[in-house]
Amino acid sequence: MSDEKDLQQLKKEAAERAKQLAKERLAAKQAAEQTEPSLESEDDLALAKKKAAAAAKAKAAALAKQKAAETGEISEEELAKKKAAAAAKAKAAALAKQKAAETGDLSEEELAKKKAAAAAKAKAVAAAKAKSADVAEAKEETPSPNQPYLDKYVKVIEEHLGKDVLENAYINRLSKDVPTLVAKKDTYYKVAEFLKYNEQLSFDYLSELHGTDFQTHMEVYVHLYSYKNRQSVALKVKIDRDNPVIDSLVPLWPGANWPECEAYDLLGIRFEGHPNLIRIFLGENWVGYPLRKDYEPYDMEG
Repeated sequence: MSDEKDLQQLKKEAAERAKQLAKERLAAKQAAEQTEPSLESEDDLALAKKKAAAAAKAKAAALAKQKAAETGEISEEELAKKKAAAAAKAKAAALAKQKAAETGDLSEEELAKKKAAAAAKAKAVAAAKAKSADVAEAKEETPSPNQPYLDKYVKVIEEHLGKDVLENAYINRLSKDVPTLVAKKDTYYKVAEFLKYNEQLSFDYLSELHGTDFQTHMEVYVHLYSYKNRQSVALKVKIDRDNPVIDSLVPLWPGANWPECEAYDLLGIRFEGHPNLIRIFLGENWVGYPLRKDYEPYDMEG
């Protein structure tokens, strides 16, 4: 009897626990159902806020764009867009230009641009040349530091030999501003002798002598130096190309010996009074003079 009672009591307690658990589950379910609508309401509210913010931003952008259009100002975003569009346009134009260059076809616009660019370039080159010419003229107007020496040489020569012995006298700006005297053919030796022995001049050293064929005439160039005065002078003389004969300077400066032989060997210039005028390089059997502008090699087998 007691055992049956205990069993009944256990069943009753189990039933009560099950009932209590069911109540708790029902309460939890009801609470969950009440919470879900509130969460949905919060999500809707957040979404609504986002939409409102986007609408406000769009409205502000539209107003800014309108204002920029009215005032001529451009926002950074619009500026970036314009730059991107310009870059794309430039790239497309470059590709089209490259394609046209490859195929040889040019549009009228491109052709006009090329002509305009060429004209502008030619104009710039002409302007640069004119400017350089002006600068050159300005430089020519600047007196040479050696001008006083040239004036001295000319004055001393004219005082002793007369005013008609020199054909020209100038500063050679292409050769370190060396004072240059151009003697006449019949006064060449007399002027050279005076340059050496005159006490005021004393050009006792001949450092160079060479000839040149200018096609219209030939020319002998002599460079002299005075150890006494530490000064230089160049003496030149023009001679007939068809009959190139001039006095030798070996009696005045023995150092003229080989240079005169060289000018004779390569140009055919004959130096009267030279002690032993020979073809120093090529030999007497060589045909022609290689440094003459009309020289043609002689072919013995031809």
